[in-house]
Amino acid sequence: MLKMSHLSKVYRTEVVETYALRDFNIDVKEGEFVAVTGPSGSGKTTFLTIAGLLETFSGGEYHLDGIEVSNLNDNARSRIRNEKIGFIFQAFNLIPDLNVYDNIEVPLRYRGMKAAERKQRIMDALERVGLSSRARHYPAELSGGQQQRVAIARALAGSPRLLLADEPTGNLDTQMARGVLELLEEIHRDGATIVMVTHDPELAARAQRNVHIIDGQVVDLAEEPRFHAHAAAPQSLA
Repeated sequence: MLKMSHLSKVYRTEVVETYALRDFNIDVKEGEFVAVTGPSGSGKTTFLTIAGLLETFSGGEYHLDGIEVSNLNDNARSRIRNEKIGFIFQAFNLIPDLNVYDNIEVPLRYRGMKAAERKQRIMDALERVGLSSRARHYPAELSGGQQQRVAIARALAGSPRLLLADEPTGNLDTQMARGVLELLEEIHRDGATIVMVTHDPELAARAQRNVHIIDGQVVDLAEEPRFHAHAAAPQSLA
């Protein structure tokens, strides 16, 4: 589904080269739920933005759903991003001047989808996240947990093959975070491939597999089918 081989990302100025990712290797199979952990500045978000075709890379290979993406032009990248990838951000990224329904509709309009299909997808997604009654509310009228559920509905409405989540519970209290994570687990059980960046070890423990990044490299790719919160931490996570 998502495979990066010896991938690098270098930011250059006139005098300095900074490696955000270096010899980065990861292979996410279709239907997996993978948590990506690591300290701040380790390259987690850079990895996620490259995975989502929001940013290019400097070297190596990236295959997404069997397609080598390095030679794709901007239009092709935008089309794949819109049709195959769903995004969930820590800051929700909702448009404040649009109500819930219209926020979810925006990416569907870019796909040229007919109005009837857009409406069906939006209402199905809102029902899935338990917000059917909030379709005409604006983001400021919702709690943080509800806003994140709208963001998830926006991603789900596009029927993505891959769901990328960047600290999806980072701005939520414990109860709201638990509800969002349970929703993600439900989406995964229904067949979605999910890659979630998180600082929270308890959230990481709920994923099928944990990938740990330090200094732009994968340093621990656990082979066990599932971590458990009560299990001893691997040495590389200590």
